Amino acid sequence: MERKQPTPLDDFLFDLRGYLVLKNAVEPDLLDDLNHAFDNFPELAPGQWWGNAQRRDYTDETGFELHNCVEAGEPFERLVDHPSWISLVTHFAGEEKCYVEGVFIDECIASIRTSGGHHPVHSGGFQGAVRGAYQYKNGVFRCGQVNIILALTDVREGDGATMVVPGSHKSNFPHPLAGDYAAGDRMDTLEGAVPLYLEKGDALLFVDGLMHGGSSRTNPGERRVLIYRYGPSWARTRFNYEYSQELLDRLTPERRQILQPVAPARPPVAQPVP
Repeated sequence: MERKQPTPLDDFLFDLRGYLVLKNAVEPDLLDDLNHAFDNFPELAPGQWWGNAQRRDYTDETGFELHNCVEAGEPFERLVDHPSWISLVTHFAGEEKCYVEGVFIDECIASIRTSGGHHPVHSGGFQGAVRGAYQYKNGVFRCGQVNIILALTDVREGDGATMVVPGSHKSNFPHPLAGDYAAGDRMDTLEGAVPLYLEKGDALLFVDGLMHGGSSRTNPGERRVLIYRYGPSWARTRFNYEYSQELLDRLTPERRQILQPVAPARPPVAQPVP
């Protein structure tokens, strides 16, 4: 696919709303490969490891969430620098025009949500963490984290769509009705929140400081999405996952640079004293 470059309209809408919807972001063959991989995930208990990936559900209601999923097979590797979004996330979160320019992947998660599941409301600009903060200053974006949610199934009404409060990434006030994230509040009727419906193959790009969550899934079946979170190259993964040497060795140089922007600094192997 042709590599998408950010446009002035992208900059305007991202700054205004905090998100972009990328239509038909991923090609059908890759979608088929990813869904086939999902079909073959093993039964895992929360906390259980599968190779170098781990099931780590955020809450009981969020559903099956396989963290470090880039280790789950070759199709997931193709998303690391996918041409539909890599220039966009680098533009927004990649410290453009400075000495640490580039991005890394903070988290990558394969998510399956069934009927009744949801993700509670969280984030927002008010007292937000630097990790997900939004900033535009001196002609450059400085976002702590920009997320991609790729839909592997249609996500329409009743399917548990991601909901956002547009513009809340720059809010100076707490949402008076949002409640406490720890309380598990649902977003379905939150004043100001809107659902972002996606068709299979669409991707949602948004700054993590945007108030967001997942609406309640009321339909039968599964909501399948992949979440890739990009941040500046100097950061480290949220849960400190490490990549297997086997994965690093087979990656393209461009993908390895994203997964491991800064190689470990180790002393040379000790030489025997003559």
